[in-house]
Amino acid sequence: MTPLQKTLILGGIGLIVLAIAWPLVSKLGLGRLPGDIHIKREGFSFYMPITTMVLLSIVVSLIMRWLGK
Repeated sequence: MTPLQKTLILGGIGLIVLAIAWPLVSKLGLGRLPGDIHIKREGFSFYMPITTMVLLSIVVSLIMRWLGK
């Protein structure tokens, strides 16, 4: 099995686990952190989860480092 196949399988398993755990994950407040930009105006809505994406990037990087990738 090639490294790409392993990565895709692990990514798929991770998405399945996240989908199953979504009710718990949604209670953590991700997407509503300080630093997330949300602009609402009449007929227009803009949302950019900067802080959430930085936090998720750090977590994924630590997991990948821990797995030895």
